[in-house]
Amino acid sequence: MLEVEVDLKSSAPLTIGQLARRAGIATSALRFYEAQGLLAGSRSAGGHRQYPRHALRRVAFIRAAQAVGLTLPQIKAALATLPDSRTPTKADWTRLSAAWAPLLDARIAALQKLRNQLTSCIGCGCLSLKACALYNPQDSVSQQGAGARLLGIETTP
Repeated sequence: MLEVEVDLKSSAPLTIGQLARRAGIATSALRFYEAQGLLAGSRSAGGHRQYPRHALRRVAFIRAAQAVGLTLPQIKAALATLPDSRTPTKADWTRLSAAWAPLLDARIAALQKLRNQLTSCIGCGCLSLKACALYNPQDSVSQQGAGARLLGIETTP
């Protein structure tokens, strides 16, 4: 019988595949996060990507921030406030999430307004680009030229 000893507090780096499996995301997402400066890895002697174990917490932070609607540039800016690019702590999350509350409140208000406009729009059924207050509020975007426009929901601060 072969016994295998597992060191749960190992400091051995994780391969990109191990990190992806443990974080529940694709390796391509990890490569993208690294390219965007959100995550830092290194290369093994064989040229394979590897990450410190604390990268799991950093990926969890990124995913949680994305779940509340933050953009990658906003997440990068938040991570840049941490000293020595360390992994966010509970106190860091509390501080950062408090700063994001007004942004989320504004998004909630914009979505509620959109919902209320949508209800009246469904009632008339016109969807006219000339008259519909939902698609063309006071025709303020016509001055920007032809083409598709947003429905007035701002996603960046």
